[in-house]
Parts: sequence; C-alpha cells; structure tokens
Amino acid sequence: MLIKRIFTSAALIAIITGVIFSEWLCSLTIIAFIVLGLYEYFAMLEKKGICIYKYFGIGVGAIIPLSIMFRFEPTKSWELLFIVLALIFLILMQFKRRDNSGVIVDISTTLFGILYVSWFFSFMIKIRYLPGGLGFLVALLSITKLGDIGAYLVGSKWGKKLLMPRISPKKTVEGSLGGLIFSIAGGLVCKPLLPFNFGQLFFVSACLGILGQLGDLSESLLKRDCQVKDSGNIFPGMGGALDEIDSLLFTAPVFYFILARL
Repeated sequence: MLIKRIFTSAALIAIITGVIFSEWLCSLTIIAFIVLGLYEYFAMLEKKGICIYKYFGIGVGAIIPLSIMFRFEPTKSWELLFIVLALIFLILMQFKRRDNSGVIVDISTTLFGILYVSWFFSFMIKIRYLPGGLGFLVALLSITKLGDIGAYLVGSKWGKKLLMPRISPKKTVEGSLGGLIFSIAGGLVCKPLLPFNFGQLFFVSACLGILGQLGDLSESLLKRDCQVKDSGNIFPGMGGALDEIDSLLFTAPVFYFILARL
C-alpha cells in the first residue's frame, strides 16, 4: 500500500508540475477533478439508494468552473445564477415523478454535491487567476497536502489515540497534530510566495491545516454514511478523485477570501 501511495503521489506531482504553469491547462485539470469527484459522489449516493440526478448534477457542476475559466462574470454574484437555475430545474424535474416520497432528499443531495464539490473546488481556478496566482496555488497545495502527508506519516508511526473512530477509524490525535505541524512548516517554506509576515503566515497556515483536516473528516463522514471505504479507485493506494481533493474543498475557498481582501 505504501509503495502504491508513493508511485501515485509521484505521478500526481508530475501532473501538477506539468500543468500548473499554464492557466488553461491548470483550469482544465481542476475541472477534470471536479467532474470525477462529482461522478464518485453521485455513485456513492446511488449505492445508498438515493435517486439523484447524476448527469444533470455533473453538467451543472462542470459549467461553474468552465464559466470561471472563461471569465464569465456578468454580475458580482454571477455564480449564484447557476445554483439558482439548478435548483429551479431540479424542482421542475419533480413534476414528472409518479411518487412524491423522497423529493426533498433527492433535490437536496444533488444540489449539495454541486456546492460541495464543484463550487468549493472552483476556487482553485479563482486563486490561479489572481495576480501572483501561481505562487498562491503552489502555497495552498503545499500547506494542504503536506498536512495530509504529515497526518498519514505521524499517525502510521506514532498514532495511538483515535481521533473520531465513528467517522474515521484510523485517524489519530497524534496524526492530526503531525499534520498541523507539517501544514505550518509548508506555509513557512512558501513565505516568498505569500504576502504575509511570519505571524500572519503562521496563523493562516494553521487555519488552513485545521480546515484541511476538517475537509478530510467531512468526506469520511459521507463515505461512512454511504458505507464505502473510498470514493473510487482511480488512484492506486489512495482511492478516488474525491479522496484526493477533500481537504482542498475547505481550504481553497477560505484561502481565496483571505487573498481577495488584501
């Protein structure tokens, strides 16, 4: 398993290195992860027996990052347009149903997937398009993913006290603390890329480290509810696309709003 993780991580690093310098290649890669992540999310819900609108959700979920990529911004809150339209169409689709039971659950889970996977991860494109966005995105990936790596390494070696066994039976308090330390270290290493002093950088890195772990736990909560171990198996030893981006789903929006206020 460790060897598979190492090879998969090396392949992902190579892909990221190859696309991150180009805005459009980077955006397309992010969109690909969104589409894969949405497919895995809806597949998990299907296993749970929920009647979701998979391809409609994936379609709307792809439109949101594509509109960011092509800088479609007719109004200040233009992203809400797609979410409102998605909700309207989901409600209209219910008129064709023969049975009214489960309507709220079906609409809610479909819309949640669009917000949770597509909208949250689309902030990665927004960060890349900021002035200095290349450095910001490198820093975000470093802080967040080093937290994942630190939690895995420290937890595997020294983890004893379980963090939340009901949600994730293998995560430990020691691993969580190790991940936080790795995130802070990643932020300090990336200081030349960020417009923060050391105090601000320490605070921002710690917040992102905590948010990254909450993102990981949140996806674990969804998987436990759907009774699956991984969201998919596209990445040997590491699971699916949603497993790879879960921590970034929480860190990307917050980091963008921090940068946007500078």
